[in-house]
Amino acid sequence: MRLVLCTVFLATGVAAPLAVAEVEDETRPWKVSAELGAIATSGNTETTTIQGKIEADHNTLKWSNRYTLGVLFKEDQVNQPDGSQETVKTAERIAVSARGGYRLAREHSNLFIYGSHVDDEFAAYSTYSTVSIGYGARLYDGSRAQLDMEIGPGYYWADQRLNDGSTVTESSAIGRGALQFDWQLTDSADFRQVLSVETGPDNTRTVSDTSLSTRINSAMKMKVGFNLTSDTDVAPDMESTDTMTYVNLVYSF
Repeated sequence: MRLVLCTVFLATGVAAPLAVAEVEDETRPWKVSAELGAIATSGNTETTTIQGKIEADHNTLKWSNRYTLGVLFKEDQVNQPDGSQETVKTAERIAVSARGGYRLAREHSNLFIYGSHVDDEFAAYSTYSTVSIGYGARLYDGSRAQLDMEIGPGYYWADQRLNDGSTVTESSAIGRGALQFDWQLTDSADFRQVLSVETGPDNTRTVSDTSLSTRINSAMKMKVGFNLTSDTDVAPDMESTDTMTYVNLVYSF
């Protein structure tokens, strides 16, 4: 499954290398973006890093839906005890999510259902799945900035990684809240902050993504971002917070 998902994602990246392709025709119900960033070094240090995301929005008169797929892959050259060098995988993460929102009579308000799944070979949780339902609304609607929120109950199940490499399964009811803040700083620069908190009796997971996109010319943008995932309940000697800083070249058409 991982190989299939990575193949699909990389195939999209070949069609738009190191770029984001955005379909912004408002007359169409679908809006799709695909972004990809990659780093490769050779010589004294050899590393390969691939990171990116595919996002699809589907809008109808009554429904506003969003589907996402994110991938992170990293290989590094590591010195072995016998003095030799070996290239090993140091990161592999696949995250998928889907959200369906039923529009209400009040503008920018909806009832939603949300589901997500993360498969991370090197994190404190090897798998983490969430489902949630609730209410979403726009808290602020300005000419250049918007703030949206959603809140509701849900359920999660996950495999927590222990120090010996084994896993233990946990699950419970949770409460989930999320915020998204979009700010058009200038005609060529956009800021976005996305924050979600899922809390239950066993664990509280916080996910934050902060990004700034700047337009280089009419067809190209550069996007820099910082992603953070934090869990309150992790095994001893495991890090509770994972972070990632990324830079992507954006191509729009």
